Amino acid sequence: MKIFNWRIVVASSLLAAIPMVVSAADEPAKKLEPLTSSQQAGGTSPLANVVMHQTINPKSPAMPEADFQRGTKIYFERCAGCHGVLRKGATGKALTPDVTLDKGSDYLHTFIYYGSAQGMPNWGTSGTLSKEEVDIMVKYIQHEPPQPPEMGLKEVQASWKLLIEPEKRPKKQMNNLDISNLFSVTLRDAGKIALIDGASKKIVQILDTGYAVHISRMSVSGRYLYVIGRDAKIVLIDLWMATPAAVAEIKVGLEARSVETSKFKGYEDKYAIAGAYWPPQYVIMDGDTLKPLRVVGTRGMTSDTQDYHPEPRVAAIVSSHYRPEFLVNAKETGMVHMVDYSDLENLKVTMINTPRFLHDGGFESTGRYFMDAANASDKIAVIDTKEDKLTAVVSVGKTPHPGRGANFKHPKFGPVWATSHLGDETISLIGTDPVKNKAHAWKVVQTIKGAGGGSLFIKSHPKSKNLWVDAPLNPDEKISQSVAVFDINNFDNGFKSLPIAEWANLGKGAKRVVQPEYNKAGDEVWFSVWSAANEESAIVVVDDKTLKLKAVIKDKVLVTPTGKFNVYNTQHDVY
Repeated sequence: MKIFNWRIVVASSLLAAIPMVVSAADEPAKKLEPLTSSQQAGGTSPLANVVMHQTINPKSPAMPEADFQRGTKIYFERCAGCHGVLRKGATGKALTPDVTLDKGSDYLHTFIYYGSAQGMPNWGTSGTLSKEEVDIMVKYIQHEPPQPPEMGLKEVQASWKLLIEPEKRPKKQMNNLDISNLFSVTLRDAGKIALIDGASKKIVQILDTGYAVHISRMSVSGRYLYVIGRDAKIVLIDLWMATPAAVAEIKVGLEARSVETSKFKGYEDKYAIAGAYWPPQYVIMDGDTLKPLRVVGTRGMTSDTQDYHPEPRVAAIVSSHYRPEFLVNAKETGMVHMVDYSDLENLKVTMINTPRFLHDGGFESTGRYFMDAANASDKIAVIDTKEDKLTAVVSVGKTPHPGRGANFKHPKFGPVWATSHLGDETISLIGTDPVKNKAHAWKVVQTIKGAGGGSLFIKSHPKSKNLWVDAPLNPDEKISQSVAVFDINNFDNGFKSLPIAEWANLGKGAKRVVQPEYNKAGDEVWFSVWSAANEESAIVVVDDKTLKLKAVIKDKVLVTPTGKFNVYNTQHDVY
């Protein structure tokens, strides 16, 4: 099934047979149920609560200051994720006065109210925005975009808190946790994470983090857990303490998505890096304290037309295994910053041109090549981290969103890396072995059909014969509440659909199934069954070999449990 009007979510041993339960402008869209904040494009931005100043454009419709501030809040709650902080356009089109004034108020009202078949949500007919609010937004986008405050080293430094100094922390693990099989579970709308033991399925601890928690990343030693929220707050958690606790925190901007740590031999746990959506920059920090060391801006020229872009948001960051380097995605410019952290005083950054609108991605099985998704360009850029160069650009389906992607050995084409897509039902398999399978390297060797578009994550494991694909953004409830699983040795047989949400046995709510994540052993797959903050959610554990329900984890503290990050797999880039 192709997706023509999906909506982006604000956006990882065999037991008994009885499962264990642990505690338009183009084409008007049809009327749908109101969107929750978790279902809106890009999700609510922390910038919605930042006071910004109006610049009067005499050509724009008159707009009182109170309406302007209300429009600013709505824009950053609903729109900025697609159209950008400065409204210059990203995955959504530019909404600056040079564009909107020519369209006129009537056109803009229809577009906002009814949405379009190209992915613009129907804010009016869905009931999300009132007619009055639609009218406010029509005027708002015809005025000059307000600019949020900047943050340099001084401002970042001021936010830094060292809660427990390194010398006061334990010299060895002081608890009995199997840290390597621990899961850090994002409790998005609660601003917390849950640490869950992979064996017992018990919640070990709940820790406060920041607004709209986004991801967790592990230090290469497996000791430190780095958690970042959309408010750009990083919390450093020491898993060795008798009771794992936060030991440092910092804000690297006003809105962010990504954090990573140094992995090259000799630099283990030495540095951390985080990238911001606003201001467009990344910050390099001490790995064990989060003390900020360098702030580097991403503003610059686009990779294709070499036009200046004022807002290249930092999306995915990965750490090279071949050099002391971070790979930093500057989304809007299509530039990958290869940041050499061997000498921060004389920082060297190699700039690699790739297609624009870089977002997520991961390494192929050897850890040498970074498979980098340029979502809006429908491309995967292949970057050689040993040679620091672009190896290939691969055309795939509509709007790839692989997460880290999935690696496995194809029976015919050898090692491949796979991505699913937001915009269509396909899954692209790309050959990744330029030595033994040169003819297939950096090409789509097979395209298979999944349940439908709206997929956010795809997953396999070196010990598994399965490929798991979610589709939480698909408008078909049957698809969004299930997961497709393929036998990697028999793609011709199609996929099996597992009713994950049904197995969770929850009450009302969207019950979208998202982000498969393996345990350390590679014999279990964990899924989030995700509803709104005021509705019940759960984590469902499936046996990878039998494809049968193994456990359901429920608890009132599991509020919007979106991402799940197994410590070992995250630490070692296993996916």
